[in-house]
Amino acid sequence: MPAPDTSRPAVAGTSRQADTAAIHALLARSAEAWGRGDGAAYGAQFTADATDVTFAGTLYRGAAEIGRAHQALFDGFLKGTGLTTEVTDLRFPGPDTAVAVARGEVHKGRPRRLGKVATYTLVREADGRWRIAAVHKTRHRRLLEALSFRLQPATRPR
Repeated sequence: MPAPDTSRPAVAGTSRQADTAAIHALLARSAEAWGRGDGAAYGAQFTADATDVTFAGTLYRGAAEIGRAHQALFDGFLKGTGLTTEVTDLRFPGPDTAVAVARGEVHKGRPRRLGKVATYTLVREADGRWRIAAVHKTRHRRLLEALSFRLQPATRPR
């Protein structure tokens, strides 16, 4: 992960290091709630008006709906699963806004590989806590990516 931008504090008395740690803690709480199968705790990591675009393309709106829907998933086919998230990029476009790109996987036991990519928009709310305002997840398609890079080398990211 690139070094966090520490050149400008987010708000008086905080630093980018503190913000980075708080965002990592937020994503860890999200994964812990997932692992417990606790939809309410999972939803509590989101803003009241958040959006969650799932891997399947489902759009959930708001912390309450995200929590409710995930509880149904945790009680059903996601029962006993874990969520692993590894932040690969974190930047702060504003004092109370962050964008994180992460690799991750839903799994039973240990993940074989982190085959999904998620983009999180995070905001610091009035209570000073960071929450997820939006997340969009997709599958990392290695074969298609390799083919694209081979046929069109200019598409390869730095």
